[in-house]
Order: sequence, then structure tokens, then C-alpha cells
Amino acid sequence: MRVKYSVIKTVVLLAVVSGLFAFSNTRNSERPINDTQINFLGEDNLYITHETVSKLLILNQESVTDKPKEIIDLNQLENALKSNKMVKNAEVFVSVEGTLTAEIVQKRPIARVSNEASFYIDEEGSYMPLSGNYTARVPLVTGDVNKDQMDAVFQFAKAVDTDDFLKKHVIQIHQNEYGSIDFRIRNSQAVVKLGSVEHLTKKINNFKAFYQKAVKDNILNKYSVINLTFNSQVICTKL
Repeated sequence: MRVKYSVIKTVVLLAVVSGLFAFSNTRNSERPINDTQINFLGEDNLYITHETVSKLLILNQESVTDKPKEIIDLNQLENALKSNKMVKNAEVFVSVEGTLTAEIVQKRPIARVSNEASFYIDEEGSYMPLSGNYTARVPLVTGDVNKDQMDAVFQFAKAVDTDDFLKKHVIQIHQNEYGSIDFRIRNSQAVVKLGSVEHLTKKINNFKAFYQKAVKDNILNKYSVINLTFNSQVICTKL
């Protein structure tokens, strides 16, 4: 009898706990959203504003505030945020207290295209619109470049972004109609001809070696063209 009583007691206890848990979940899901919080992760520079994010946090053209938790589609809100071309990633969640939080990771620009349609190229090679809220200090890209034709420019811009020397000196990247790339450096009138992005690392190393010697010999400003298209050497044209 003691064994049966113990089993019955355990079953009743489990039923009570399950009931309380279900009741708590129901009460929690019926609680309304009482506040929204927007957190930007990563860089301090805001290309997208809190106001813009708030406008994206809507359901059926209505604010989520005061709506019950159970009707909030978090995936829908996340997809709405990710649809913004300045957003790299977004996560939305709701606390027990009823605060809806959106965590935003912005795209990071590494070059700015300036032609008929100006835009940024982000660190993954994707299109990113210009921001009215903040202007990034990145190399300017000119020439025959558009959203569907920027692979070579991106490869070189990425190399510039990840190299402290290039990041300090390269101020402009130009791609001509044949896809050949030139660039300009700070405090110099010379055009540096990169050509294609094949053997890019070798060309960059050649340029670094040339630059250091030219600065040491005080002859950098005597050249109008610095040609890196030959893998084994740097050929220069004097002013």
C-alpha cells in the first residue's frame, strides 16, 4: 500500500506541476509587449537610425507595443529588419517582462562607389546604400563600376581594408571599361596601375617595396605612373 500511495502521490504532484507550468505559459503568452529596445552591436557609427528600425518593427502596419506576446511573429520582424540593405544580421526576442528587443548588426563599408549611382561596397562584397546619418571614410571608387560588376574592385578594396599600409595610403580606386584597375595614394600625383587582380599579393608586395625606397630616396613625386602589371618588377614613368 505504501508503494501505491507513493506512486499516486508522485503522479498527482507531476499533474499539479504540469498544470502550473501550462498556466504560467498561458499567462506569459497573453502578456502584452510593454516596451521595445533597439541595440546596435559592433561599430559605434550608425548608418541606420533607431527611428528606421522602429518603423520596421511593425505587424500588419501596426506597432507591436500593447500586442499580446502570442501573436508576435519574431521571424517576420527579423526578416523585415534583414530586408534593409544596411543590415547584415538581426535578432528579435521578447523577455518575460514583455520587452521586445531587436539586436542589429550593420553592414560595414570598405569602399564608396561614386558614379551615376553612388553606393558603398561592404566587407562581404555586397551592395550597401549611402547613409544620410553617417559617411564612412573609405577609398573612393570611380569608373565603370555597378552593383553587378564589382568583383575585381571588391577584391582590391578588401585587400586595402585588411592591410594597414594600404589602408593608410590608398584614397581612390578606378576601374576602366576593360576591368583594369588603377589606384591613387595619399600625397602623390602618380597613378598606380594594378591591372587585373591576378597575383594581387605579389603586386602589393612589389608596391610596398617600391614605395619605401622611393620615400627614402625622396623621388616618389617625380613619377606620373607607377606600373605594377608586371609581376617581377615595377616600371615607372617620370613627370
